[in-house]
Amino acid sequence: MPSQMEHAMETMMFTFHKFAGDKGYLTKEDLRVLMEKEFPGFSENQKDPLAMDKIMKDLDQCRDGKMGFRSFFSLIAGLTIACNDYFVVHMKQKEKK
Repeated sequence: MPSQMEHAMETMMFTFHKFAGDKGYLTKEDLRVLMEKEFPGFSENQKDPLAMDKIMKDLDQCRDGKMGFRSFFSLIAGLTIACNDYFVVHMKQKEKK
């Protein structure tokens, strides 16, 4: 039986391939759909209409309009770090009360 961490890894891999399909990479449109479905809070609260363009530009290492799994993982890692930073600050504020 897989551990929680192994399950999390498997979920990230399966999610990437679900949206990438047989082509094995995400286009900007694939990324937009993935973000809307898998991170609805991020998409709903996004005030920058060019956010997807900026994310794709930052993570499209070859500048070919394709995001591979490594870049996708970097995005997930960055989002996770930001959420953790928020969580730590929130927990410290909660402890002060």
